[in-house]
Amino acid sequence: MLNTLRYPGERLLLAIGLVILIVTVPQLWQVSSSGLQGLMTFFGRLTGVAGLVALLGAASLAVRLPGLDRWFGGLPRIWELHRALGFWGFILTLLHVALLALAAYAHHPQVMLTTLYPPVTEWPVWAGWGALLLLTLVLAPTLQFFGPPQDYQRWKTLHRLSAPMLVLALGHGMALSPFFGLWVVLGLVATGALFWRFLFSRRWARKPWEVTTVTRLADDVVELELRPLASPLRFEPGQFVYMTPQSPLLSAGNNEEHPFTLSSAPDEKNLRLGIKSLGDASEALQSIPPGARVAIEGPYGTLFERRTPTAKQLWLGGGIGITPFVSAARQGGAATADSHLFYLADRPERAYYQSILESLSAGDGGLTLTCHYFQQQGPLTTEYLEAHCPDFRAREIYICGPPAMNSHIVNLLKDNGVPTTHIHTEAFDFL
Repeated sequence: MLNTLRYPGERLLLAIGLVILIVTVPQLWQVSSSGLQGLMTFFGRLTGVAGLVALLGAASLAVRLPGLDRWFGGLPRIWELHRALGFWGFILTLLHVALLALAAYAHHPQVMLTTLYPPVTEWPVWAGWGALLLLTLVLAPTLQFFGPPQDYQRWKTLHRLSAPMLVLALGHGMALSPFFGLWVVLGLVATGALFWRFLFSRRWARKPWEVTTVTRLADDVVELELRPLASPLRFEPGQFVYMTPQSPLLSAGNNEEHPFTLSSAPDEKNLRLGIKSLGDASEALQSIPPGARVAIEGPYGTLFERRTPTAKQLWLGGGIGITPFVSAARQGGAATADSHLFYLADRPERAYYQSILESLSAGDGGLTLTCHYFQQQGPLTTEYLEAHCPDFRAREIYICGPPAMNSHIVNLLKDNGVPTTHIHTEAFDFL
């Protein structure tokens, strides 16, 4: 199992989980009675402990510190772990309630009712019910209890209920379980992460920038150039930032943060961001005026992580997912040495960075450019890859684009025997 956990952050989470299991299981077993009722009580308490640990872990992963994402293989991977821990925290909490109810019912039905619904003076139990109610509200959009989430900002606002939910859950756990010290430590980590994420990062992590140029690349795509009003941003090709526009003239999205990949070279003082109209906020940014202020937080991302430094590289970018490769191409030098970029566009007029990439690949940076148009040539095939990049199976491969494109290419590469360790992908289909 450890071999599948490539990143130190994942290993740390597993180690913490094992330590908690080793510490809590013997003590819970000792205080449980014998027989079936005792067994249900033991597992009821254990699922309660595990559920609260999972929820505190999910909250801790929401910290979104620049650089921390490298420990986990990128911010998208952190969001996957965050969602998984939140989901299993919810499931384990439901099992906690169900198992304790069954254990009490085995003694007497009235005992079950008293256990679940005690007098109002028994605040720890009611704190637990309050935490479960808030947790259900928090996860309702994510788990699509009522259909797919329709409003991103409303989803984010609802997610803030996780803070009072954790307070109630911690009160429940501290009062009713014998692991007071455990909840203090984990609670401090989780609440510290939430305080940073929702309060302190707005003041200290977000830096002021100003829009200097808005270049239209297509009807629904612009590239913004920003100049720093404080210190410049240090980043690597393939990384992205969260940008928060601060212009009341925008028709939508003012003071809303969204992720955008950097398309500028790291040695440029100004930043460039390629933005495609994919919703109300990104559509409004198509007409953001020069001089508008924005806040930048980051950088994040590990797209160009090297696992085989001596191998040549193959890049496949489509849609607005071409931007990390534009950043690397603009940097040139070692970033593009022996690299082959396949620009996957629907048709020539949708290859909005093509002229820029053609000029960059014409230099001596070692970058080769191949354009593939879906309407003319259909989906990317093995034959097309072999015709234009015969050694693609031996290269380290980087893919960025719409999820459907990423999935098609990954399956194509796997069918051709390319090991998964040589395939790197990134898609902004996370919230």
